[in-house]
Amino acid sequence: MSFEYFIGGRYLRAKQKETFISLITMLSIAGVTVGVMALIVVIAVMAGFESDLKQRILGVESHIVLMRHGGSFSDYRKISNQIDTLDGVTAATPFIYTQIMLRSPSGVSGAVLRGIDPDSAGRVIKILKHSGLQNLKQFQGQGNSKSLMPGIILGKELARNLGVGEGDAVYLISSQGMISPIGYLPAMKRFKVAGLFESGMYEYDGSLAYINLKDAQKILHMEGAVTGIEVRVKDIYDARNIAEKIVSNLGFPYWAKDWMQMNHNLFSALKLEITVMFIILALILLVAAFNIASTLIMMVMGKTKDIAILKAMGAQDSSIKKIFIFNGMIIGFVGTTLGVCLGFIMCEFLEKYKFIELPGDVYYISTLPVRLNPMDVLIIAAAALIICFVATLYPARQASKLNPVEAIRYG
Repeated sequence: MSFEYFIGGRYLRAKQKETFISLITMLSIAGVTVGVMALIVVIAVMAGFESDLKQRILGVESHIVLMRHGGSFSDYRKISNQIDTLDGVTAATPFIYTQIMLRSPSGVSGAVLRGIDPDSAGRVIKILKHSGLQNLKQFQGQGNSKSLMPGIILGKELARNLGVGEGDAVYLISSQGMISPIGYLPAMKRFKVAGLFESGMYEYDGSLAYINLKDAQKILHMEGAVTGIEVRVKDIYDARNIAEKIVSNLGFPYWAKDWMQMNHNLFSALKLEITVMFIILALILLVAAFNIASTLIMMVMGKTKDIAILKAMGAQDSSIKKIFIFNGMIIGFVGTTLGVCLGFIMCEFLEKYKFIELPGDVYYISTLPVRLNPMDVLIIAAAALIICFVATLYPARQASKLNPVEAIRYG
């Protein structure tokens, strides 16, 4: 062990008369520990929130949406087959999108209607796998029968607003009606609730309704045409490249959007929140860094004679600097290590026991989601150590500039 590290270690083990410096050292370690722990827990919760939100959104929405400038198109079967053959594509399904009104004996509500193909929609829209898709398929083609009703799948919140459940009847009212002798009449058709779905997000559960693609084409007078095609891919982060490839193959007037473009504002806001939280909590580390600097300054003041003697014995300025930088980095390393350990323990507790509950009427989740990313932990630990290192530079420089003659004379 070099003499710098040996002396630095001796300085950290304060004697009885230096209890005050020792107390400040412990407070500095505690400050770094709390700062690192808080950063790890908050960043893990924010990352878990983003991951959970992304999973819920992609359970309802597709990874890519293909549409055509100017409106609907009729050659969707051929295009779907072309898309299915592309590398990285899992499935593709056509859809019709419009706004409608739903009426029941208990109430009226606006809704977003999606006409889907029951045979392929389940492979693209995962939320529909266990939401009455089979029932919707059984009701296919029953729209022409007066005794049998076609099926409709509603979000749970939308069904609650209408006061209906599975097996109940609702009236679908569309603006795509017809002209009669008494004026314009909206189209109206009776549907049977074939199933309910729950994504956990009120925006979807309270507004979405699904019917068979053929029934939607009849109601909206779009025989043989669709609004667009939804695509699911293997790697969600490759969706943009696949979307560009689809558009380049089809050419104008087709255009496509991936899930990141469709939810750009939401995910940008989440990333901004994570960044702001990181900056705010990093201020805790800055406070701890000031504590480290003040600890070292007081240590330099108390060790003036020691520094003078070391210099008189031939110690270089760099060696004096190294002694106090070593002291500060030991404080930072111990605090960072304790903070990382406590952060891991806290995240495990939050994930396993879920003792923090959130109000269901405000948030779409009932407990805090936790997703601990090792890279985030490494960045936090590195940032803490860098801040601690910067805090040691000024006290170490002041110690190295001490004049040994004056220090011994006036010390």
